[in-house]
Amino acid sequence: MQVVISISDSNSPIGQDRTSDLLVRPVAGIPLLKRTIVTASRAGATEIVLISSDILGHALARQFSQNVVSSGTPVRFIHSSTFDPRERRSWNRVAHYVNDHFLWIPWNWVTSKQFLKGLPLRPLASVNWTKPAQVCLSEIDEPTPTLPFFETMGVRITSAESVAAAERFLVAHSGKILDGIHTSFNRRLCRPFVRMLSHTSVTPNQVTFGGVVISVLSAVAFARGGYLYSLLGALLFYIAGLFDEMDGMLARIKFAESPRGTWLEGFADGLSYLLLFGGIMIGLSHRYGSAAIIMGGVLLAGIVLALIVTSLQRRRATTADRPNEYLGRMYQLLDGDSGNWISRVVRQLQAFIRRGILVHYIVIFAVIGALPLVFLLATIGAHLTWILTLYFDRRFFAQPFAAGATSTANTMKETA
Repeated sequence: MQVVISISDSNSPIGQDRTSDLLVRPVAGIPLLKRTIVTASRAGATEIVLISSDILGHALARQFSQNVVSSGTPVRFIHSSTFDPRERRSWNRVAHYVNDHFLWIPWNWVTSKQFLKGLPLRPLASVNWTKPAQVCLSEIDEPTPTLPFFETMGVRITSAESVAAAERFLVAHSGKILDGIHTSFNRRLCRPFVRMLSHTSVTPNQVTFGGVVISVLSAVAFARGGYLYSLLGALLFYIAGLFDEMDGMLARIKFAESPRGTWLEGFADGLSYLLLFGGIMIGLSHRYGSAAIIMGGVLLAGIVLALIVTSLQRRRATTADRPNEYLGRMYQLLDGDSGNWISRVVRQLQAFIRRGILVHYIVIFAVIGALPLVFLLATIGAHLTWILTLYFDRRFFAQPFAAGATSTANTMKETA
């Protein structure tokens, strides 16, 4: 898919001086024009054509081209001081570089990659050049109807106020496709902090480590035993869960996702579970003695086994550069195997055991004084997890995954 972006006087009525400033204005920590290009690259662009007038000077163009090399998509710079996308003759002048079908993205339109996919194909005369659109330079039939949000989701940057609105938009849409109601609620609480962090040098991995530190404090509180310490531990564990949401949100809006970060987040999640139930085990031992220690040992063994087998399955289910697609891949396989009652039941129950929901359960059970019950349920769940993971590993991945990775790569849903 070719993407075309134009920076010209006719397409920038906000003024040349202000346009020059806005081009490099950070939006959630990323210069505006760089954000536009990297978003296009992540939406599937195979080539980006940047049509520029004198607004983007040669020095700035060279500096910018060096910054966007990491996007992985080649960027072609074309100088055209009189380019006006509303005029056919302007397109005729750049016809040598532009395909008949392309994705148009205004240079100052801030959006996410999800909203650039599925746009309807439109003829030249019907395009609103202030918004993204799939454009066909030749004559076509009436465009295929589509949902309205595909045409409008995003913010057009024209001032400092619109920059703030764009940052709020990015943070509000920095979740995952598979988020449920509980996770969405957690992310809503995180939004102001993520926006604040996007203007700092704090990295997503540092946020992850911060969550681990709070998990340690939560475990210490649980280990003290008693009702009030249990409430404190539950509250701290909930806050640690919010850190788990924030690291992914920050990574997405700052284009900082990486396979290493995905594995680090998975390790941090596993460690937080060990700390949580280790602390609860020690706290319950003050009341129940050795019975709590024995049950805790069985639970921790189940958690370790579950972490090991799910990590191995993640390696088989995804390519090395996309471990974040593991959950989406498994959902896809479970949905396709709905004729098997085990797959059907697990697919329905899986949404209730994610960390975004678990933090709510821990708070509720701590409030009602039922931590022994959640301890028992967690023990059963941990051992069912590794047993079922082995079952699905044999059912879905008896053949090497590499043989099917290519055919499914384009249908993956991002989940990290």
